Amino acid sequence: MFLDELTPVWKELSQQPVAFFGGFLSGLLRLNLSEDPVRSWLDQQSGSTAYTSASRTNNGNSGAPKSISID
Repeated sequence: MFLDELTPVWKELSQQPVAFFGGFLSGLLRLNLSEDPVRSWLDQQSGSTAYTSASRTNNGNSGAPKSISID
């Protein structure tokens, strides 16, 4: 019964062990992938910045009040 719940974990671990342990370690250390130095290291490794464009567009002002007009 307990082993049935762990089957997907073991399946992912056996298919991609480096990615699995990388994600597991970043979760344990509570690393935010959109903050430096992790972001810059990921950019160097992958060569793409697709995931950072969404986090940079709001510039931390997502909670600021916005004006609207009602017709």
